[in-house]
Amino acid sequence: MFEIPAAEISPSEKAVLRAMGVPSDRGPGPGVERLLEEALEEFRAKAEPRGIVADVDAREFAEIYEGAGGNEPSSPLLTIFPRADRLMLFAVTVGAGLSDRIAALFDAGRPALGAALDAAASEGTELTGVRLDRIVLEEALSQNVADAAAPDIRVLRYSPGYCGWNITGQRALFDTLRPGEIGIRLTESCLMEPLKSISGVMVTGPAAIHEFADDYPFCSDCTTKSCKTRTRSTR
Repeated sequence: MFEIPAAEISPSEKAVLRAMGVPSDRGPGPGVERLLEEALEEFRAKAEPRGIVADVDAREFAEIYEGAGGNEPSSPLLTIFPRADRLMLFAVTVGAGLSDRIAALFDAGRPALGAALDAAASEGTELTGVRLDRIVLEEALSQNVADAAAPDIRVLRYSPGYCGWNITGQRALFDTLRPGEIGIRLTESCLMEPLKSISGVMVTGPAAIHEFADDYPFCSDCTTKSCKTRTRSTR
């Protein structure tokens, strides 16, 4: 388990605007700037970034991935995880305080600040995951310092509900990882509470194992193509 200061994963104003759907070429006016400043102050005051990780071998992960069934017959992760150097289950969250504060702002008739804080919390949750990526990557590189392939190592996260891994895979993942220790629970519909949480598997290995053609049937429903972005930006 780990905890990190909220200031270390506080998103930029630009990132919050992007998450709110504001075009990147549109500069915020004074009113919006004040709103963003207040939202980020709220974020740093309420966020409690924490995470939990656990090593698993390929055999163990195959059982976790299978879960109760429901996965797509073919998926990128099915071909990626058997070639990994290391597999780690993970869960991260920025805490229940932020979700409670966001709801309170909407209830109090302050939807603009509530929406800005919601966007900041989403970005901060992803940044907490990125912080974990870096920790695991640095450890992998330190253990392979004499390995010529070490500079090509990548760490990427894959989560239930994406890329053909059925959302019900959360149940087997939670049974093994037990993220309740950091305050995350799973609902009957397999959603996480607090909502601003991420879970899945971290796959460490050469960059080549993460490369795949995005021509699976479910890829046509994906609007972000974030897997490609993350592959390029992990190092």
